[in-house]
This record gives sequence, structure tokens and C-alpha cells, in this order.
Amino acid sequence: MSMTRLIPAFLLFLIVSCANTENSKVFSTVEIETVLSDSLSIRAIELMDAGSLAFAANKGAFGLLDLRTGKSKINTQQYDTLTPEFRAVAHTATDFFMLSVGNPALLYKTGDTGSMEMVYKEEDEKVFYNSMTFWNNMEGIAIGDSMEGCLSIIITRDGGNNWKKLPCSSLPKAEEREGAFAASNTNIKVIGDKAWIATTKGNIYYTENKGTSWEVIATPIKNEKSTEGIYSVDFYDENVGFAIGGDYTDPDNNKNNKAVTVDGGKTWQLVASGQLPDYRSCVQFVPNSDGKALIAIGFKGIAYSHDRGKNWDQLSDESFYTIRFLNDSIAYAAGANRIAKLTFK
Repeated sequence: MSMTRLIPAFLLFLIVSCANTENSKVFSTVEIETVLSDSLSIRAIELMDAGSLAFAANKGAFGLLDLRTGKSKINTQQYDTLTPEFRAVAHTATDFFMLSVGNPALLYKTGDTGSMEMVYKEEDEKVFYNSMTFWNNMEGIAIGDSMEGCLSIIITRDGGNNWKKLPCSSLPKAEEREGAFAASNTNIKVIGDKAWIATTKGNIYYTENKGTSWEVIATPIKNEKSTEGIYSVDFYDENVGFAIGGDYTDPDNNKNNKAVTVDGGKTWQLVASGQLPDYRSCVQFVPNSDGKALIAIGFKGIAYSHDRGKNWDQLSDESFYTIRFLNDSIAYAAGANRIAKLTFK
């Protein structure tokens, strides 16, 4: 074979080798830079685009952080004499949404006048919403603890202007005191028309038609106590998913608190039982990792797996509640009194 014919083949080999190296990179450290400090408990953040991050918190606070300049604007939302606590946020191409926990449940969206507009209110001593997200710019979902025998699920089909609660007649019967944890706004994951909801009873509620019909899939994650169950679920694609939980009142216990699925959530297998990580409130797949790299965070720190949850390394002991990736090496995390930029290397 001539040298002329060898050169293109060699270049192709280099390109493929570099691509494989990029896809299989393994993190060993994380650099943490605080980009916003305030006396808030921030459990819900949303990357609006590559340059801005929206958030909502306790004390009725919500705001927008410019990721390029580091400047932020924080407002406060009151309801009569009440100061809502927000633990769920979501966005479409045109609007930002935030949902409060407790009674009354208050759901706001950005309005045309520059102030937030209430688009849903629910008053009941049992009401407690946990998280929300959107399938697309028109259809969104929020979920809460069970009431009258079923999970609380509200859905919008008109871009968030109107929300309707699904009747218990169209939902599976909930287990006693079944709900979800309002810990990180990550107990719902949507891909395409599908949605997976993780509950305190270690169950996954699954719909493949945007909430028209539902089925319940049990996972082996421990859920014997009211403080145990699945705190966070993420899917890399329609097949590969990961769930994590534990017990925030017994945070060192790492038995049976992590599970993986490779068949779209139909079956789940425990991984790394008795090993790191222990209780964590949020898990997310690293983008462009072929569904193998995971970051799990909580007040016990930041843990990383490069092999779909089989083995983990503790990268930092710094405390956070929730995390969102900007790309495959930079993420933003929020927690007590701050939002930080995380650079994984």
C-alpha cells in the first residue's frame, strides 16, 4: 500500500481515537466557584439557555443569574400575607414557572406585564407539590404527594396558562402516604412523550403518552421509613436510567439506595449497595457520556461514577441540593445560601 493511501487511513484512525478518548474521559476532580451568595435555601434551578440560570427558593425568592457577567436579580413573590416556599421550577421557550410547596399550592408563570402571574392554586391541608417540568413548549406536568388515594398530578396542554388535576379514576391507586420528596426538583424525568415519576415508596410511575395513561413499576430501593425512598431519578435516553435515594435522617446508610435500568424503567437493579454514595438528593447523567457517567449530590457532597453506578468516587464534601449540566464538563449546583459553578476535570 502506498504512503498516499496510508495518510487518509491514518488520519481517520486519529479522528476515531480522539473521539473515543473524548467520550470515555474520566473525572478525578471538581473545581467549585460560588457565583451567587444569599441567605436562601435553593432547591430548584433551571438553565434557561447557555447564558442564564433561573431559580426559586424559600422566602418567596426567585431570580435570574447571568452566567456571563455573574450579575443576578432577585425578586420576592408574596401571596396575601403569605411568603411561599418554592422548590419546583420549569421553563418553556417563552416562560418561566415556579411552584410552591405546602398549602396553598401556588403556581406562577412570567407574565406580559413584567410580574409573575398565578396560573394555578390548590387549597387543602394535604396539598404538597414536589417538582415540575415540560415535555415541550405547550405540555407540562407537576407532581405532588397523594391525596384521596392517588398522587397529585397536574398537567397543562396550553403552554402553562391553564393546569388541570388528573382525577384519581385515571391514576393508579397510591400506597398509603405515598408521595415524593421536594428535595431537588428531580423526581420527574421526561423524554419524548414519556415521563417517569419517582416516589417515596420506591415506585416509578410511568407514562408513554404524556399522562393519558399510567403504570406503576416497583424498584428495589429501600422505602421502609417515611424518610426513605427515591429522591431523584434521571434518564440518559429512553432506555438508560438511574434512581437514587436513602434517608436524610440517617445519611451515612448506603444500603439499597441506588438502582439502574437499561430497559426504559421496566426493571431496576440495585448497584453499589453498601458503597458510596450514601444519601443524595439529586442524580444527573453527564452529557455525552454514553449513559455511563453520573454525578450524585446532596449535603453529603459530590460523588461521581464513570461506569453507570457500579463504582463511585467522592470528588468533594461540599454540600448542595440540586445540579444541572451546561455541557459535559460544566454544571451549576445550588444549595444552602449559594449557587456555584462546578467544573469537572
